Amino acid sequence: MRNLFFSCAAMLGALLPGAAIAQASGEVALVRQVFAQIQPLSFRDNREYCGYIGLNSDGRLVATPATRGRADSCFAADPDMLEVIYASYHTHGGYVPEDAVEVPSGDDVEGDADEGVDGYVATPGGRLWYIDTQDMMISQICGVGCLPSDPRFLPGASANVAPSYSYDQLVRFLD
Repeated sequence: MRNLFFSCAAMLGALLPGAAIAQASGEVALVRQVFAQIQPLSFRDNREYCGYIGLNSDGRLVATPATRGRADSCFAADPDMLEVIYASYHTHGGYVPEDAVEVPSGDDVEGDADEGVDGYVATPGGRLWYIDTQDMMISQICGVGCLPSDPRFLPGASANVAPSYSYDQLVRFLD
């Protein structure tokens, strides 16, 4: 059963009909802790950092150590320490005014869907996004400044970012 991919949103939906991932406060709290540690590295290095969230062999919710990626991509190390994988996580690197880094990319959503996991994305402005690959919905858990922000970030530059998107809406927004 090692490295079994399982959607946290699907699990919650089975246990609590209508439950959203944001209600999985333990998972969100862990993700926020991880991002609090790696966001400053991501800004300093202008690199994405990524990993996975899931259950270890003791049944504890844990995050894998972050893998350092490139400026616009990250491929996490094999999550050997996880028995069940709920979600991926990654940062979006440093703030670049001409890039759409304040929302997950279409590739972010597609990559998680291809792996069969949900995802969390942290932006340079300090937003935390959740990618639900079962419903293909992308939602902000919290907005600008809820996570560490890049000191170079200009809040007004991303004023048209919506609180949530369907996958199709996100792709149209990014075009």
